[in-house]
Amino acid sequence: MRSFCVVIIRGTIVTLRIALVVALLVAPSARGATSILAIGDFGVGGSRERAVGAAVRAYEERNPSQLLVTLGDNDYTRGRSFASSWNASFGWLAAAEVGVAGALGNHDAQVRRGRYEFGLLRMPGPYYVRRVGEVELIVLDSTAISAAQTAWLRRTLAARTGFTRIVVLHHPPFTCGGHLGSVAVRRSWVPLFARAGVRLVLSGHDHNYQRFERDGVTYVVHGGGGAGLYTLRPCPAGYPRRVAARAGHGFVHVTVEAGGLLVRIVDLAGKTIDRFEVTG
Repeated sequence: MRSFCVVIIRGTIVTLRIALVVALLVAPSARGATSILAIGDFGVGGSRERAVGAAVRAYEERNPSQLLVTLGDNDYTRGRSFASSWNASFGWLAAAEVGVAGALGNHDAQVRRGRYEFGLLRMPGPYYVRRVGEVELIVLDSTAISAAQTAWLRRTLAARTGFTRIVVLHHPPFTCGGHLGSVAVRRSWVPLFARAGVRLVLSGHDHNYQRFERDGVTYVVHGGGGAGLYTLRPCPAGYPRRVAARAGHGFVHVTVEAGGLLVRIVDLAGKTIDRFEVTG
């Protein structure tokens, strides 16, 4: 404003125009919305994993994102080719300035409790908090639910941070396909999610896509990252209604928007096969 006042006092129209142009050029651009990609059950190695990595890369080039979070089963090879497969499929993330946050799945935990993955997947431990933009990811280890982890989760949820919270874990509390939902997750953590006002929980494990809603929480299952797909089946009595389902490979794209989250389920061709908003 100071430069504009000087221009008006001098009464020079040309100077005013120049000042306006300069102001537009040097003004900081509006900060883009926080955008996160999520992929589960992808660590099959070989050409299949590379094809998944290429599909995510092509999508991210059109939809710039700040973070790729894994939903577990990052490695089915028991450590034999995890590093080489990851680098061949997702080594492009660093150059694209996309961060990484990993969650452990049951296959990962079979070897050294998954610790061999911590470095590449930027994991400080089996469960932790990662913040990016307006989002606070609470990454849980559903392969080893303990009193200590549940107490940590309770404390973490009780701390009011002002961030938009998304919970990430491998074993879904509700799923009806090759697996049923985890009883341990339902008993230990689902009540905490509802009481703390969590709005979105991302999981893998079942090799398909499903979406459920209960007590204001949207539960997304997507284990279609590259492993063989599982057939969808009717859900047991007592489950919340399954809002959407599809047996197909792909990944999840979450964007923070005014008033909530926009979630897209994307296939490996880059097509959005489901789209919904999570408010609150």
